[in-house]
Amino acid sequence: MTSVIERLRGDGPKFSIEFFPPRDTADEAVLWKAIRELEPYDPAYMSITYGAGGSSRDGTIRSIARVATETTLVPMAHLTAVNHSVAELRNVIGWYASVGVRNILALRGDPPGDVYGEWIPHPEGLQYAEELVQLVRSLGDFCVGVSAYTYGHPRSIDLETDTKYLVRKLRAGADFAIAQLFHGAEDFLRLRDRVAATGCDVPVLPGVMPLTTWRTLQTTIKLSGAPAPGKLLDRLEPLAEDAKAFRAAGIDVTTELCEKLIAEGVPNLHFYTFNRSKATREVIARLGLVPARA
Repeated sequence: MTSVIERLRGDGPKFSIEFFPPRDTADEAVLWKAIRELEPYDPAYMSITYGAGGSSRDGTIRSIARVATETTLVPMAHLTAVNHSVAELRNVIGWYASVGVRNILALRGDPPGDVYGEWIPHPEGLQYAEELVQLVRSLGDFCVGVSAYTYGHPRSIDLETDTKYLVRKLRAGADFAIAQLFHGAEDFLRLRDRVAATGCDVPVLPGVMPLTTWRTLQTTIKLSGAPAPGKLLDRLEPLAEDAKAFRAAGIDVTTELCEKLIAEGVPNLHFYTFNRSKATREVIARLGLVPARA
């Protein structure tokens, strides 16, 4: 199985895609339609998320297994420590390995129901993401990623402290990090520079969500943990009631963001797809990242 870090090597920027596990048969059909539509575009890798407390664990494992055995895509599975003992985590990691998945995004995870709630580790589980990285590493030849927060984790007291803990995760054995949502290329680049200033050369990749609706923008603001800049709101807020116009402007904004990141040498753009492919396909086409055979 090819590793994520191997796929990031080479000339030119690349992109990757993220999905969430299906809740039912109808969701599964939507997911697989998007996967098949994006497969010819040869993303560097694809990932499927893992619900809080393992709520979607079975769906993640089933879907990742299908990707590994039925497609040409390089799969990366998410794994969180929420509500799991070390024994349960070992089992999940073993299940991933058994279906041929060797790329894992190791996350501590948020408290179920309230991302800002008190973190209570499983009595036989792990306290920190770096411990999960070490566990995955100890169980086989895995390529391991971790999360990063452009504006700092909600529980971090400042960016200096947040950077310190991020670098600890990276030095625990992670091969790369994926930054959560952000509003401007400069915001992400400052995160990348903070990590580099510590002497850590592990790649940090930006997470990008195409802005197709007013609701998508609000989701980006919420998940980023930072208010949107006035310049962005001035451009998109007047279009909130015009779905077609908002989508067109939102795709422009997303493309411009990606162009700035590519110009700064960012090796990979990680797209959150919401299990749809159209907006991502539009952006990567504008960026010239579509392979000739697609």
